[in-house]
Amino acid sequence: MTAAPGTVTVRAVCVVDQLLPVPGRVGVSGIDKRPVDGPVQVREYGLHGDVQADREHHGGVWKAVYLLSDSDVAPWEGEFGGPIPPGYFGENLRLAGTDTAQLVIGTVLRVGETLELEITTPRIPCRTFAHRVDRPRWVRRFTEEGRPGAYARVFRPGPVAAGDEVRVLRTPSHGVTIGRVFAGVDDDEVARLLAEHDREELAPSLLRKLDPATDIRPADD
Repeated sequence: MTAAPGTVTVRAVCVVDQLLPVPGRVGVSGIDKRPVDGPVQVREYGLHGDVQADREHHGGVWKAVYLLSDSDVAPWEGEFGGPIPPGYFGENLRLAGTDTAQLVIGTVLRVGETLELEITTPRIPCRTFAHRVDRPRWVRRFTEEGRPGAYARVFRPGPVAAGDEVRVLRTPSHGVTIGRVFAGVDDDEVARLLAEHDREELAPSLLRKLDPATDIRPADD
């Protein structure tokens, strides 16, 4: 079935295919995700059948679901020799028809008929991601491209399947987007965001990004 123009849809639902050995404290990563058929139940900590090897940095309640769109990965197709397969960058949901960098922090999305996701924070590239793609200066170049994808927490559990429509239920008025947080917000943006949300309502990793003292820019090793 072809989606109507302007409609945002789930193009693929992806979960871990295998844990990959990676450098670092944890030693393994769940970044190797592949599309699966049929509905997948999504609960507080993410998709059924998925694995978050390092919940402190790549999972947990605030980063339960990672969303990436076709337009987010399109700039890299030439370097990778063609379309980037869904799940290759570690995303749970590959979307069509949207730019995730333009999603406002705190936006609630309805996916399909039941599932609701709240946008929480951008993905910050790390050496695990660089190890996965094996490209020179990957962290720096991915950061400069400014299309990190968006993490979400599960606002209301439910199933998700390829072809599901994604609708915006509500968007905060502060206007601070995933892209702006990733690039680095100014004092006015921080003030607007915190005027609309209590700190307890925001992801800890987002709060660190809002403070210049703790906003450590991604860098290659």
